[in-house]
Amino acid sequence: MDRRLRLVLAAVLVALAGSSGARAADAPVDPGPTPRAQCGKGSKPETGMQGRVSGPDITGGRAAQGFSCNLAQLGHQGATGGFRVHRYVDGAGHECAYYDGTRLFPTQYLQGGTSGVVVLDMADRANPVQTALLLTPAMLTPHESLNINVERGLLVADMGNPFTYPGFVDVYDLTVDCRHPVLRSSLPVGFLGHEGAFATDGKTFYVTSPAGVLSAVDLSNPSLPVPFFTSFRYRPHGVNISADGNRLYMADIANADASAGLTILDVSEIQRRAPNPQVRTVSHVSWSNVSIPQTAIPVTIAGRRYVVEIDEFERNAYNGYDAGHEVGAARIVDIADDTRPRVVSNIRLEVNMAANRAALAADPNATNALGGYTGHYCAVPQRIEPGIVACTFNNSGLRVFDIRDPRQPKELAYFNPPIVGTGYTETAWALSAPAFVPERSEIWYVDGNHGFFALKFTNGVWPFPATAASAAPT
Repeated sequence: MDRRLRLVLAAVLVALAGSSGARAADAPVDPGPTPRAQCGKGSKPETGMQGRVSGPDITGGRAAQGFSCNLAQLGHQGATGGFRVHRYVDGAGHECAYYDGTRLFPTQYLQGGTSGVVVLDMADRANPVQTALLLTPAMLTPHESLNINVERGLLVADMGNPFTYPGFVDVYDLTVDCRHPVLRSSLPVGFLGHEGAFATDGKTFYVTSPAGVLSAVDLSNPSLPVPFFTSFRYRPHGVNISADGNRLYMADIANADASAGLTILDVSEIQRRAPNPQVRTVSHVSWSNVSIPQTAIPVTIAGRRYVVEIDEFERNAYNGYDAGHEVGAARIVDIADDTRPRVVSNIRLEVNMAANRAALAADPNATNALGGYTGHYCAVPQRIEPGIVACTFNNSGLRVFDIRDPRQPKELAYFNPPIVGTGYTETAWALSAPAFVPERSEIWYVDGNHGFFALKFTNGVWPFPATAASAAPT
């Protein structure tokens, strides 16, 4: 259906629903899919549906070339990877990358991968060099918690797995030589771990667990972390914190059903270190096709505040694949009034659409309820006027979207590595939040089955002229 017609129909439906008290989340938004990228010179575009890697693509040899659109590979390292990639440049000018080496410790050994957090010297992007491997308890199995605070030069993770682990928190200092991080502390101060996030000033690290725990750890002294807040009121997945430290944006698993969504919390008492700090719920919003909310990133576009949110997998994923399960994918939420957040656009590939799910079930790894044609993680190069968001979509690889118009995002580029087999550990499994190098038009990410990739945007698609200046390393 033509995109303009979809928008008209959506507006009509909302008008009809106006007298029935429709929620803010039901505002007229294009249900998707997001318009395809226009691939330029040197691209190796997909052969069919947006985001699809079919059986014939693999068995016929086409997938062995990889699929790319306005992105080209610069370098590669490793055989496996997990959920986070970060970049840091130290005072001496050394440029480093960090990534967790496994989706689930210790299964990476079956694929020739490595445990722990990998440290790379990125002086030559064509040939990344591993300079260290961090193997303290949380770094050994950080799950989705690996985080960096550039302002203070700290790399931190809490111990986690797909559900939860005891909350060891490891703190490393990158400022002396980013190629050789210095351990400052490794202590069980996070209660239960899975995900994690820094406050912008780097003095608070939030530890979250879908087991129902939100904790805050004071890192004012990185060598002596102090836990000072724990709550059992929420089921947080990924979280991010506002620039002033007073709002927490939670990908809220809730009851693991249609009540899941985005929850905004007032954490100002934690930020100012009030005695016995209290946290207040500001608002909550959901959407009709919610699956498992993964992360929620606050951004400002044209002076207005939004959250970019992505859901992982499919609803009821832990009960196994079902073509009828909802695939949440991604969206942009208007939070100009954060007491009334409202979804204003969807970010979805053709393979994520409910009408296409059954027809794709025979594709390799498509019926993996914890992978397949679903979303997982997003990241932005900067929070003020980000221009783009880059998201990993499991089988569909890394996808980059132009969000300068938050109500009408469009695909800008994509990359999926060469694939030569149809097995569970051979197809793409893109799960990571990437890192960006705007001044060189680069993006770095990891694929769970194929390791770390340094990529370069081609055909001048990014950075956009207004955002060409270097963003803070991520």
